Amino acid sequence: MKKLSSTFIAASLSTALFLAVPVAGMVISTPAAAVPAFDFTDLVEKTSSAVVNIRTTQKVSINQSGNPADEQMQELFRRFFGVPIPQQPAPGTAPRKRKAPQAEGSEEEVPRGIGSGFIISQDGTVLTNAHVIDGADEVYVKLTDKREFKAKVVGMDKRSDVAILKIDGSKLPFLTIGDSDKIKPGEWVVAIGSPFDLDNTVSAGIISAKSRDTGDLLNLIQTDVAVNPGNSGGPLLNMKGEVIGINSQIYSRSGGFMGISFAVPIDDAMRVVEQLKTNGKVSRSRIGVLLAEVPKDVAESFGLTKGQGAFVSMVEPGLPADKAGIVAGDIVLEFNGQPVTKWSDLSRFVANTKPGTKSTVTLFSKGKTRTVSLVTGEMEQDKSAKAAAVDDDKATDSNSIGLYVIDLTDDQKRDLKVTSGVIVDSVEGSAAYAGIQPGDLITQLNNNDIKDAKQFKALVAKLDPKKVAVVLIRRGDSSQFVPLRPSNAK
Repeated sequence: MKKLSSTFIAASLSTALFLAVPVAGMVISTPAAAVPAFDFTDLVEKTSSAVVNIRTTQKVSINQSGNPADEQMQELFRRFFGVPIPQQPAPGTAPRKRKAPQAEGSEEEVPRGIGSGFIISQDGTVLTNAHVIDGADEVYVKLTDKREFKAKVVGMDKRSDVAILKIDGSKLPFLTIGDSDKIKPGEWVVAIGSPFDLDNTVSAGIISAKSRDTGDLLNLIQTDVAVNPGNSGGPLLNMKGEVIGINSQIYSRSGGFMGISFAVPIDDAMRVVEQLKTNGKVSRSRIGVLLAEVPKDVAESFGLTKGQGAFVSMVEPGLPADKAGIVAGDIVLEFNGQPVTKWSDLSRFVANTKPGTKSTVTLFSKGKTRTVSLVTGEMEQDKSAKAAAVDDDKATDSNSIGLYVIDLTDDQKRDLKVTSGVIVDSVEGSAAYAGIQPGDLITQLNNNDIKDAKQFKALVAKLDPKKVAVVLIRRGDSSQFVPLRPSNAK
C-alpha cells in the first residue's frame, strides 16, 4: 500500500474544496463549504478536570540488604508500572536522601503502581479498574489542581475489572455517564489518563468494534485510541464528553501500544457499580459445566449445519447442569431463548442471570435437540488479596496466586491424553489478570510436575511471596508458561 505524505494529508484538511460550475460557456471554480477539522479542545476542557491520577502503595518487609523489594520486583516496577525503582531516583531528579537503616523485618510503604480514574459524582465517587488497586495497601487519588486524597475502596469486581473509590470532597468536577449500547464502529472517541504517570494525557481515535469477545464475562469495546500502562481505569469519551467505557486492556507484543485497545462498556460497568453499592458484592450465576468451542468439522459430524454452540466437556456433580441431566458431550444451542454462537456466549448469559433463576437450556445431543430446565446456582465470590491472606480456612490454599484447582477425572485424563495435572476450577487476582481461565490444565508449578490438587496446594503454600511463581498452562493444543506474583505478602 502506497504511503501518503503527511504534507499532503495536512494540506487536504486545511484547504477549501472547489467545485467546477459552468457559466455562460465558461467553467469557473467556486469554493465549496470548507471541511471542518476535528477539534477536541472544548471536549477536553469540559471533561479533563474530572479525570484523576491514581497511585497505589504496598507495605513490604525490609530484607537484609535494606531494600524494600528484591531485584526481580524492582524490575517489574520499572517495566510495567512506569515508576522509578524503589529507593532509586527518577531520571533528571536529585538523588533521594538516604533513610536511616531500618531493622530487618520492619515494613516500608513503597510504590506499587499507577493508573487512572474518573469522578462520577460531586461528593467524590471515583471509578477505575479493579486491577489498578488490587493488592494495594493504600490508594491515593490526585486531581488536576494537584490536590491529593487518600481514597477508600468501596468495592471492586475483578471479573468485570471495575472498582469504586470514595474520596472526601464536595462540589467536585464529575463526568456524565453515556450509553455504550448506542455506540457504532467508526465513531470518534477520546481517552484521557495518566500513561507512564503523565497526568491528563489526551489521545483520540475511533471505535474499531462494538462487542469484541475476549473470552471473559464481558464483551469489550475495541478502539485504536493510544492507550499505554497507566491509562487503565481512565474514561473513554464520546464526542459529547460522555463516558462510554473504562479503558482496561491493550493488545501488545512489546508492552506498549500497538494500535488495539479495549474498554469495559459503561453500561456493564454501571450495573456492577449498582450491585457493589447495594449489596457490597456482584452476584452471578453458574450451572456447573466446563465448556469448549465446537469446531466446524465436529459440528458437521454431529449433523449441525455450522460450528456453533458451546461444547460441554465436563459436568460438575450435584450442580444445576448435572441435576438437569446435562452430560459431557452435549452441545448447548440456547440459554433462555438466547442463541449461543460460541462457548463464551453461554458463560456470559449464565453469569448475567440472577442466581436462583429458573432457566431453560436447549441442547443438541446424539443427533437430536432437547430442552431442559434448571435453577441457576451462585458463582463463588472474588476475594481480595488481604482477605485471602488472613482467611483461616484458605490460608494455605491456592488463593496466593489466585488459582483454585480440582483433580482430573479418569475420562478427562483419557481425553487429554495425560496421566497427571489439575484443572482450573476458578480464578481470581493475579491469575485472572494474567488471562488464566476455568478449564485450563496446569501441568507444572516452578518446574515441579503437578500430580494432583493436594500436591499443587501444598506447593502454593510454600511459595516465597517475594518471588514470581511460574505455572505451565495447557489450553487446547497449546501450552504456555505464565508468571504470577503471589498476593499474600505480609
